[in-house]
Amino acid sequence: MIPLLRRIFKTGIVTESVPEIPAAETQRLHGEILTILGRALTIRQVDAGSCNGCELEIHALNNPYYNLEGRGIKFVASPRHADMLLVTGPVTKNMENALKIVYDCTPDPKLVVAVGDCGCGCGEVGALFGPNYATCGAVENVIPVDVRIPGCPPTPLVLMQGILQAITPR
Repeated sequence: MIPLLRRIFKTGIVTESVPEIPAAETQRLHGEILTILGRALTIRQVDAGSCNGCELEIHALNNPYYNLEGRGIKFVASPRHADMLLVTGPVTKNMENALKIVYDCTPDPKLVVAVGDCGCGCGEVGALFGPNYATCGAVENVIPVDVRIPGCPPTPLVLMQGILQAITPR
């Protein structure tokens, strides 16, 4: 046990350093969200049949490292309170009707973001989950999609960029 503790103390901390995001940048981002929406952006995340790789990266958005809620973006439990649907995975036949119901329950104007190669229907992994007996394929085969965030899985930073791309006026 003692040799292990010595090695731990000798190695030190090997994690990444916390990203330095100036307070002015955080205030600007929060101000843009308030200007565009008039309030905080609320997101309902829907797992339509993924392997949970994308969900792990989405959960990382709420940790202190990325602090998404501190930037005026938060996740909600009900689609009735959401501005955006964040959909992961290829849509399975069992989730097709549920996803349509969630989409219909989300008030207008709503945004839909397809996350991951499976949800976007792109790349080698996405091509494996095309329409077949068990899946409907990409999210856009079931509901309209505004923004696609490719990656297997996409990193939290890429997810944040995709979310901001969705709310930025075109």
